[in-house]
Amino acid sequence: MSSKVNREEEYCDVVLPLPLPQLFTYKIPSTYIRNISVGVRVIVPFGQRKFVTGVVKKIHPNKPAAYQTKEILDILDIEPTMNSSQFKFMDWMAEYYLCTPGEVLQAALPSGFKLSSESMIQLNPAFKESDFDLTEKEKRVIHELRSKTLSYKDISKLIDSSGVQSIIKALIQKQAILLFEEVKEKYSPKIVTRIRLNETFISNESLSALLDQLEKKPKQQEIILRYLQQVPVIQDPQSNQLGIEKSALLNTNISASSLQTLLKSEIFISFEEIVSRLTFRPDEKKHNVSLSADQEAAKESILQQFHSKDIVLLHGVTGSGKTEIYIDLIKRSIDNGSQALLLLPEIALTTQIVNRLEEYFGDRMGVYHSKFSDNERVEVWKGLQEGRYDFIVGVRSAIFLPFTHLGLVIVDEEHEASYKQQDPAPRYNGRDSALVLARIHSAKTLLGSATPSVESRDAALKNKWGYVPLLKRYADVALPEIIFADMKTERKNKTVQQGFSLKLLTAIRETIANKKQVIIFQNRRGYAPMLECEDCGNIPMCNSCSVSLTYHQFSHELRCHYCGFARKVPNKCDSCSSNRLKTVGAGTERIEDELQLILPEARISRMDLDTTRRKNSFAELITAFSQGEIDILIGTQMVTKGLDFANVELVGVYDADRMLYFPDFRAIERTYQMIVQVSGRAGRKSGMGKVIIQTAQPDHPVFPFIQKNDYDNFFTREVYEREMYLYPPFTRMIHVSVLHLDKKEALKYGEQLAAKLRAKIGSKRVLGPQAPSIERLRNYYHIELFIKLERDIKGLQSIKNEIATIIGSEQNMHMGSKGRIIINIDPI
Repeated sequence: MSSKVNREEEYCDVVLPLPLPQLFTYKIPSTYIRNISVGVRVIVPFGQRKFVTGVVKKIHPNKPAAYQTKEILDILDIEPTMNSSQFKFMDWMAEYYLCTPGEVLQAALPSGFKLSSESMIQLNPAFKESDFDLTEKEKRVIHELRSKTLSYKDISKLIDSSGVQSIIKALIQKQAILLFEEVKEKYSPKIVTRIRLNETFISNESLSALLDQLEKKPKQQEIILRYLQQVPVIQDPQSNQLGIEKSALLNTNISASSLQTLLKSEIFISFEEIVSRLTFRPDEKKHNVSLSADQEAAKESILQQFHSKDIVLLHGVTGSGKTEIYIDLIKRSIDNGSQALLLLPEIALTTQIVNRLEEYFGDRMGVYHSKFSDNERVEVWKGLQEGRYDFIVGVRSAIFLPFTHLGLVIVDEEHEASYKQQDPAPRYNGRDSALVLARIHSAKTLLGSATPSVESRDAALKNKWGYVPLLKRYADVALPEIIFADMKTERKNKTVQQGFSLKLLTAIRETIANKKQVIIFQNRRGYAPMLECEDCGNIPMCNSCSVSLTYHQFSHELRCHYCGFARKVPNKCDSCSSNRLKTVGAGTERIEDELQLILPEARISRMDLDTTRRKNSFAELITAFSQGEIDILIGTQMVTKGLDFANVELVGVYDADRMLYFPDFRAIERTYQMIVQVSGRAGRKSGMGKVIIQTAQPDHPVFPFIQKNDYDNFFTREVYEREMYLYPPFTRMIHVSVLHLDKKEALKYGEQLAAKLRAKIGSKRVLGPQAPSIERLRNYYHIELFIKLERDIKGLQSIKNEIATIIGSEQNMHMGSKGRIIINIDPI
């Protein structure tokens, strides 16, 4: 990493958070020569009137010959925001996933590190007020502008009106004002106001005299006494330096006006303090984790295999206690002076596991995920740089943090598809990228799962990775009993009630009667997948996508789950005007409503995207369920992953069939993983767990593997079919999507692209073009191609670069602004 520049270097290459393939060179003004270094953020001009936050990647004396360089406008950092390991990692990601450095930077940097610009208004120096007939509001604005610049918000407050735009427009026409963009940092530290007692009064004598003086002012006297209760200035004079938060004192129901009087008379002194937005319990940390004999053996095997392997796969059944092994290994890494990273696939998981990890790591642990505000994410980034954190737990974006001496990376639930970023670029896999991150730092990686991905288990079997099985639950608790409810038979016998089999309903009633809890899994949110006219069969569709609109009863609207389009529920059919409209299918919202009608005494809640949009909604739901305030929790795949509830004894899978027949070569694998994972929520402490799977296909080949928890034979069958049809892990796949506003044009460009790719890399390696199951999304028609490359092909990156060149040429030369092409490496 380059430190401050010592010689008169004049230029620097800057990475901009824009989807552009190259870096841009800027001239370093002489005033900044001594202050600039690689990794600092800078403000640079880009285009006609745009300012962008970039990061300096290289400093050199070479002036570009191809274009006139612009100057850096400002340096935002004293110390670098990014380090050399991050640049190396970002370069790998841009190359491997065939995206631009700017797209990687956009994903890597928290929004709080990027600048925002705000339109500001100033008085035109040439303006003569006497030449114009101004309104009272315009005069008020001009009067304020004579002493300072104002924002739109300032003017809105000044004139107490929502019609700010019309006033500004009128003043512009009169050439009274000038508009300009003020560039500023988005990140702002959290500042709290604290108060302390004036040092004049911290002796017994002066304090007694003060209280006597305030005897006829009981409200002020009460404030002094309240402060002394919280801050014992006589016993501990140093405590007065820290004082107390003003808001905390006001929360004790004191008089705010009396407190203000004490501040004005300087009996109390007010001061500001910058504090962290992230709070953890630093006290009473647990020092050692207690492992069972099986856990201890697994841990020792992992450590032993780390001597010869950089990557180890821990295959631990649900409830086997993988988290305790993670904690022990993380503590070892930190004690050895290294940093550790624990990746989780879902924000929902962080809520519960953070509480457990906090007991061991306290304020040495940082948490990083998208539900945090921009400012909170910046504070974690800075905390890692400044050495306040040794250990980070987060979702996939945590791989971009500024680690300097990373020693251990753990990827929990490594099989999860949510580790894959879909849109926008970079379309990276967090698990695969974590392996590269660890390699850059010479760190070890542990992958953990009860249902490892086929690719990971294959790598372990081929001895590329280490492998440690942990096939018993903690304390020898039994795995749950798995039972199938044959929906064909139940419908024939007319025992199905609102989509629930008699078998599942009976088990729910028994479980609740025994004061135990139930989880119902249905991987579809909303009330019903569609609304249908009973007379003509018309189904309301999305205007921008070729999908039906999902009915949401709570908001009384039809909503597209792909583009977000929403409309009110129609009173009559759009096609034939019939008012005979019915809902078809069942989402989590409908299941919640109908189960509440069947079991009115039960306390039922729902966990899906619609109920967990707020920052703390996950934590609130999980806490309520953990504390027994909810009897039945209905959820999407959020409830399948790693959650640990001691009192859950029944899990119901509402509809297993819709997962089995999804048009994807991984559909069977995902069905197995999802059902085994959600089954693992049952009986984790008691060993009395039961799982009821509702299916019309109880004889499907995957179900015996699920029932017996027989991963090895499931893997053998699955990998046999993958090899036969040349799917991963035997090939590498690239998914190419051709998008165009015109359907025929999308197909034309798809065929042209396929022909060019076949000519370059061979016809057998290119599949398609074809329309996907959802042909139109957000107004764009999609045509897709799949490229299959041999796993051990020589010159892989060169071939990928050739593919990217062909695609780039096709897009730039032929498609224009109405189309684009998306490359997805290793689709999942």
